[in-house]
Amino acid sequence: MSRDHEQSAERSADNAETPFLQLLARGAPAEAYEQPVLLARAESCPAARVAALEEAKQLALRVRSEMEGRRRREAELSALFETAHDLAGLRDVDAVLRAIVQRARSLLGTDVAYLSLHDEAEGDTYMRVTEGSVAARFQQLRLGMGEGLGGLVAQTARPYVTDDYFKDDRFQHTRAIDAGVQDEGLVAILGVPLMIGPHVIGVLFAADRRARIFEREQIALLGSFAALAAAAIDTANRLTETRSALDRLGRAHEIIRDRSGVIERASDIHDRLAELVLRGGGVHDVAAAVSEVLDGTVEFTGTDTAPGAALQASRTEGHAVRHGQDWVAAVAAGGELLGALVLGGHPGLDPVDQRTFERAAMVTSLLLLARRSAAEAEQRVRGELLDDLLDVRDRDPRLLRERATRLHADLDAVHVVLAARLDTTAADADREADARRRLWSAASHLAATGHGLAAARDGGTVLLLPLGPDETATDLARRTAGQLGTAVQEAVTVGASAPLEDLAAHPEAVAAAYAEGQRCLEALRLLGRAGDGAAAEDFGFLGLLLAGDRDISGFVGRTIGRVVDYDQQRGTDLLRTLDAYFACGMSPARTKDDLHVHVNTVAQRLERVGRLLGEDWQSPARVLEIQLALRLHRLSTTARH
Repeated sequence: MSRDHEQSAERSADNAETPFLQLLARGAPAEAYEQPVLLARAESCPAARVAALEEAKQLALRVRSEMEGRRRREAELSALFETAHDLAGLRDVDAVLRAIVQRARSLLGTDVAYLSLHDEAEGDTYMRVTEGSVAARFQQLRLGMGEGLGGLVAQTARPYVTDDYFKDDRFQHTRAIDAGVQDEGLVAILGVPLMIGPHVIGVLFAADRRARIFEREQIALLGSFAALAAAAIDTANRLTETRSALDRLGRAHEIIRDRSGVIERASDIHDRLAELVLRGGGVHDVAAAVSEVLDGTVEFTGTDTAPGAALQASRTEGHAVRHGQDWVAAVAAGGELLGALVLGGHPGLDPVDQRTFERAAMVTSLLLLARRSAAEAEQRVRGELLDDLLDVRDRDPRLLRERATRLHADLDAVHVVLAARLDTTAADADREADARRRLWSAASHLAATGHGLAAARDGGTVLLLPLGPDETATDLARRTAGQLGTAVQEAVTVGASAPLEDLAAHPEAVAAAYAEGQRCLEALRLLGRAGDGAAAEDFGFLGLLLAGDRDISGFVGRTIGRVVDYDQQRGTDLLRTLDAYFACGMSPARTKDDLHVHVNTVAQRLERVGRLLGEDWQSPARVLEIQLALRLHRLSTTARH
């Protein structure tokens, strides 16, 4: 083969990706990717060209598969979000359930999707919603408990899938069910339970009229839709319960006309609570509103300070209970006890006011759950950004600033990296894990309120907090140690780095600063200063002796770095002047003889050193550190040369 022909073949191999990029751009089907290779072989192209096309085809198919997977996941998340939005604005539970079944069928790509619910009165289950069904007998099926694949799902509270319904003997076949399935022509069926708490209330199905294997992701997706369907049903039940309660209040108003003032107060608090929720009010706003309506003092208290026996009784009975001269209503959600509302100064409470008090507790639980969900989401996002800064996975300053701005953080401000760790050892692994979770939660709250970031790492937490005006890294470390220790009720030790500037442009500085904070934390531990806070600058050269990793360059930089930079940028001799000054017993007169300069020159240079290092640079402690830093710098410079 001639040289020109070889070069032509190489150029042909180089642009092998072009046809596949075009196919990707127009979203061509997978089979279309064979055409460039087949065409090249038909035209007897060189082997290198064919091989390059084959390699480009495989790569393009992988890219196409990844793109399709991302589009599918985006569609799934979008459908789940839309369904959750429908649920949040629930007006018609049937409409929400129909939307859930329709979206499940669409995303899983099945012929049929349907939902069955238990009928407590009849003791069986019935079809509530079907999508894609064409057989009337199938749409009207009523199944006895434990019958069919749905009965197996309901009994075990687990998803079940069969790729051939009529050949599967894991569940009980009945003539009625099999006839309905046969009318519909179903073969492969997937069923997942609808659960409210530990109770199965129905089953959500996706089915095909041909043999099919459902993937794990599809089973998980249908389970997510089932959870939303169960939430819709539960919400509808709660709305029904609320409406029933309002009906009872209405009848009470007709029967007990002399209690109209009490009912007006209940209506007023209802409106106030609704308004509070809509405008984003907090727990204490609810307590204040109820206090005014009930003419008493209502306070929210945690589980640790509420009257224990009364709190448990209220939780068990589901109503407010009397406790001495007070009333206690448990604030709970999903089986979790969140605290209590305590009504003081009101020993006599009529049924309507009691119900109002209980409604306030219910609203309080909803607000707490909403606040917790929002806080957890923000904590995760703050942790992800700080993890990215620590691992330096994202070096785009613009993107870093945008992400920080969304969290009300400013990466252009001066920050300090703090490493925090509990200094007590729990009796068992569960208690230690719980203590770490409390520390992480407290650190996240501190970061959110202080416009910083927090993440869990290395058995403790790491925080990135802005430095306040006239505040040093040491001040910030001690304040943070005190705040975290108070929050978790245990000693928390905090080590801080030196201040950092322009983090968006230099994200790699965060990882180095975290290592510096950890060394400071270790130094505090070795000195027995548990529960205290300090910065690397507090230890000076002692930090080099105490830290496991001798950060010599960091010590030199913190101590005389500004003088080194000044000499390098301006070509001055401040370092040599300092060496001579200390060698001559800190005597300017002897120093000028050693340097062969005028004494005024020595004085000017020392004045410049003072402006760079601070007015106390000639104090005994600073002098020792500066001399050590000068020697270490000289040794490191000699080693490089």
